Amino acid sequence: MIFKSPYPDVAIPDIDLTSFVLQRIAPYGNNPALIDGTTGRTIGYAQLAAAIQLVASGLNDRGMTKGDVLAIYSPNLPEYIIAFHAVSLIGGTITTINPLYTAEEIHHQLKDSGAKYLVTISLFLENAKKAISDTAVKEIFTFDETNGATPFSVLLHGGVKLPAIKINPAEDIVTLPYSSGTTGFPKGVMLTHRNIVANIVQIEGITNYSLIENGDRVIGVLPFFHIYGMVVVMNMSLVRGATIVTMPRFDLVQFLELIQKYKITKVNIVPPILVGLAKHPLVDQYDLSSLVELFSGAAPLSHDLAAEVSRRLHGCSVVQGYGLTETSPVTHVYNRSLAKGQKLGSVGPAVPNTENMVVDVDSGMPLGYNKPGEIWTRGPQVMKGYLNNPDATKSTIDDNGWLHTGDIGYIDEDGMFFIVDRLKELIKYKGFQVAPAELEALLLTHPAIADAAVIPVADEEAGEIPKAFIVLKKGNDLSEETIISWVAEHVSPQKKIRKVEFVDIIPKSLSGKILRRVLVEKERAKIK
Repeated sequence: MIFKSPYPDVAIPDIDLTSFVLQRIAPYGNNPALIDGTTGRTIGYAQLAAAIQLVASGLNDRGMTKGDVLAIYSPNLPEYIIAFHAVSLIGGTITTINPLYTAEEIHHQLKDSGAKYLVTISLFLENAKKAISDTAVKEIFTFDETNGATPFSVLLHGGVKLPAIKINPAEDIVTLPYSSGTTGFPKGVMLTHRNIVANIVQIEGITNYSLIENGDRVIGVLPFFHIYGMVVVMNMSLVRGATIVTMPRFDLVQFLELIQKYKITKVNIVPPILVGLAKHPLVDQYDLSSLVELFSGAAPLSHDLAAEVSRRLHGCSVVQGYGLTETSPVTHVYNRSLAKGQKLGSVGPAVPNTENMVVDVDSGMPLGYNKPGEIWTRGPQVMKGYLNNPDATKSTIDDNGWLHTGDIGYIDEDGMFFIVDRLKELIKYKGFQVAPAELEALLLTHPAIADAAVIPVADEEAGEIPKAFIVLKKGNDLSEETIISWVAEHVSPQKKIRKVEFVDIIPKSLSGKILRRVLVEKERAKIK
C-alpha cells in the first residue's frame, strides 16, 4: 500500500533556486546572514544579495556560461555560499567536493563532472593543482589570496548587469553532489533547481512544526559540500531569515564556544556530535541555555541517545529526519505533534507532496503497518538521475518514479517511520558514505593481497567503521597495521580501514558477488 504524507500538498514555485532565495531574503535587509565563526566577520542579507550578483557577473565576464560546471573544494566559509548562488544565478552547475578528498578522488569528480572552474583555499591549492591534470578545469580561484591562483575577490568587480539567462527549473541541474547511492563508486547526483526549491517549500509545509524560523541563529558545522549542510543549513536558513555562523571544521571546544557566544538557537547535527554532547565533560563548562532544538540527520539516531542529550541540555528538543542525496535530501521529519507519545527513535512522517511504500525485500510486494521492508519514496524532490550513468539511475528509480532507498524500515499505526537497517551496503562513518566496493578495489591493487571484502562494524563514536577481511597471496605476510597505513595513504580520512581480519576465503555467490551479509552476520555473532 502507498503511504501518503499527512500534510496537505504545497505549491512548488516554477523558479530557479537563486532567484527564489533572493526573493525570500529581500525583506531581511541588513540583518546578519552569515558570520565567520573563526573571525567574527559578518555579512548582512543585503550585502549577501549584492555579492551574489557581482560574483555572478564576474564569472560571466570570465567566460562562464549556462551549463558550465564549477567545483567548490573548500571548508565552510561565508564565501562558499556566495560562490554557490553566483553560479546558480547564471545557470551553471555546482559540484561540491569533500575537503578531505585526496588528489585522486578530486580528479575523479572533476573529470566525471566536466568541471571547468575550481574554487578552493590556499591550504588546498597544491592538492587542487595535482587533481586538475587531464581535466577540463581552466581556472582555479581561491577564497583567500595566494600565489598561483586567481583571487575570488576579483569576481566582485564584474559587470553590473547580467545578460538574460533562461533557466528551466525542472530540467536544468543546479548542483551535482557525489554519492555512492545504493551501491558502488561515487556518482554525480543530478539535482535540478526544482528539486531544491521543492524540498525547501516541502519542509516549510510541515504543519505545527518549524525547522528554522526568522531570527534563529544556527551553526554551519555540517559541511556545505554534503547535501544535508547544503540544503537544510545553507539554503533553508537563508530562506527563513536565520543567521548562519560558519565553522570550517568540527572542533568540540569551538562548537561549544560559538553556541555560547552567539546564543545559537538551533543546530543541525549528526549522531557522532550528539554522542559528544551526551558524554563529554567539557559540555558542562559552557552556557548552552539558548539552544531550543537539535535536529539530527545523515545517520540513525537512537531514542536513548536523543533522550540523554535532551536531559543534559535541560530539555532542549532533540529530533531527527531522514533523506538521501538523491532526494534533495529531506523526505521525513519527526513532528512530536503527530506522534502519540515520545518516539524519538522515529524519523517521523513524510513531508508534503511525498509518498512512500514499504516493500518486502524478497517478494517485492508492498507491506502494511509495522512490517519492515525496503523504503521506497516518490515526490518532486527525487533527483533527475545519476550523471552519465543511466544504468545506475534505472536501478535506483523505477518506471513508476519510485526511488528505492536501500534502507530497511517500517511505518507504525501513527504514521511514524522508523529506519532499522540498511539493505544497501554503504558504510556510514560519522554521517559520510563510504562505499565498500571502492575500498575493495583499492585493496586488490596491493601486490600481497589475493582477495578482500569490506563491511561496516558498529562503533559508538563514528556510527560505523570500515573493517576489511583480507586473503593474502601465498608466501606473503602483512600485518593489520601495515594494511591500515597503506590504505590511509590512498584515501580521505573517513574512508580509512579501521580494522583488519585475515581469512582463508571471502564468501561469494555463484555469480561471484561478495556475500557481505554473511560477513556482517558473523561479525555480529562475535559481539553476542
